[in-house]
Amino acid sequence: MILCITEKPSVAADIAKILQANTRCEGFYEGNGYCVTWTFGHLCTLKEPHDYSPYWKSWSLSFLPMLPPRFGIKLINQESIIRQFHVIESLITQASEIINCGDAGQEGELIQRWVMQKANCNIPVKRLWISSLTDDAIREGFKNLRPDTELRSLYEAGLCRAIGDWILGMNATRLYTLKYARNRQVLSVGRVQTPTLALVVKRQREIENFIPKDTWELKTLYRNVTFTAQGKPFDKEEKGLRLIEQLKEFPFTVTDFSRKKGSEAPPRLYDLTSLQVDCNKKLGIGVDDSLKIIQSLYEKKVSTYPRVDTTYLTDDIYPKCGPTLLSLTQYADLVEPLKGRALRKTKKVFDNSKVTDHHAIIPTGQPLPSNLTDLERRVFDLIARRFISVFYPDCTYEQTTVMGEVDKTRFKATGRVILDQGWKAVYARDRQEDASDDETKENAAPETDAQEMPAFTKGESGPHTPRLNKKTSQPPKYYTEGTLLKAMETAGSQVEDEDLREALKANGIGRPSTRAAIIETLYRRGYIERQRKSIRATEAGTALIDTIKVDLLKSAELTGIWENRLRLIEREQYSPQEFLDQLKQMIREITTQVLSDTSQTTIQPK
Repeated sequence: MILCITEKPSVAADIAKILQANTRCEGFYEGNGYCVTWTFGHLCTLKEPHDYSPYWKSWSLSFLPMLPPRFGIKLINQESIIRQFHVIESLITQASEIINCGDAGQEGELIQRWVMQKANCNIPVKRLWISSLTDDAIREGFKNLRPDTELRSLYEAGLCRAIGDWILGMNATRLYTLKYARNRQVLSVGRVQTPTLALVVKRQREIENFIPKDTWELKTLYRNVTFTAQGKPFDKEEKGLRLIEQLKEFPFTVTDFSRKKGSEAPPRLYDLTSLQVDCNKKLGIGVDDSLKIIQSLYEKKVSTYPRVDTTYLTDDIYPKCGPTLLSLTQYADLVEPLKGRALRKTKKVFDNSKVTDHHAIIPTGQPLPSNLTDLERRVFDLIARRFISVFYPDCTYEQTTVMGEVDKTRFKATGRVILDQGWKAVYARDRQEDASDDETKENAAPETDAQEMPAFTKGESGPHTPRLNKKTSQPPKYYTEGTLLKAMETAGSQVEDEDLREALKANGIGRPSTRAAIIETLYRRGYIERQRKSIRATEAGTALIDTIKVDLLKSAELTGIWENRLRLIEREQYSPQEFLDQLKQMIREITTQVLSDTSQTTIQPK
């Protein structure tokens, strides 16, 4: 008998149907030489401190840091989990081979291997690796099962992540709680949650300490076109007014006039973070809820595996894109212009070197089921339109630049005229039912603000009307859930450019699949709170960050380095043992530093 172990009952049902294991039993399906069973996500977890030593059961500074010589796992103490584990354990003793059908990612690999390890599995294991749950994808996956050894480094990276979180979380939480907390309140400190909280506190401090500054920008109106003076704005209005009086005596002279054609490529396909950001920005969906919706679309077979951090597709997906586009019947008007010619193929979309386990999130080509919720349909709309748009031509425009001069003061004006909407047509909602909906504005691709320009002749001159434009500097904006996700992805760097964002992902903090949970954890522990769409740090959250003096615990950049090393472990380019040894040394140094603090700092959590 071949035993298939999936990560949840619904996936087991899908796989059992394909394998014709049609007999439903208690905790599994069987038939056609197969048994298909399931976990409920994590059945096992790392042992707690008291499982290693009775001395670690009580919280005491004298026993820190806690560093077991060897980490172990245990079953989660929950009746349904224990019962299902015994089903799996019994089936393993009867099986000749196991097919690991867990989610095809680092966390999925860890979940399944822990269960098999706990059940003392010693029979051959193969791996089902698929990017969607459609019947065709499952059949293809079973034809191309991977050796279990190929995924060993993926498991090791997940194991190092779990142990690293244990080492820092268990020790630092006890350390800071015992040293600084009042009234037996727990101060939660974590490898990812603390630098994330530090980002929120830092931004809040920048806003609170911001001092607005007024400046005056010199502009002039010539032939109904507004020109802006080159150089720094005036720090005092009087300086600008004096110059205006002087410039009124001289004509405006055009010194240069040029027109240049340009183009704007379609936006990249979605990875999980960018999709969650758009769900938050355009649809007002919180990051935790958006992850559930995106996961549901995957489980309902209409979109591909969601927990990805790449915006690229592999070359072998290209031949399937045409049929996928044709399957999007509700977007027939947008797909129509793509028919009858080869689909566009660029390196910004198709690049094997940028895809490891899974490709970007795209539609699977399956018909939309009738049981999709309204929010699921709206999120699918984001995915579908993004997928369609990458096969459209670039948006082309004509950029006009005019340079002028008034008595040696130089001015500049620019204008842009769209020549061909290209991919932007995908976002021009023309359905009548959307005509008055705010969603039209939210989903439309951003246009460049620019004025239309008449033709100018170099050397022409004439009267003009100079004026001052007052500007008051603005503080940075509070994080929203969406912008905080982006900040986690780029280790706090403010990045809009898509190419730079891709480069910074290597040192992002957290994984795409866990960032939403980290934000929810900070809410739950009272370190941050929602104020409308903004995220604010609470007094307890601010006090905790102020108390933590160790940069490695709260620096997004430094934590990003650890995240990058976990990715290198996954690619067999970094030693798991070295990673853990460094974390152990780090917690020893942190413990020494905190214990030597003679201040009387205390924190009262919310």
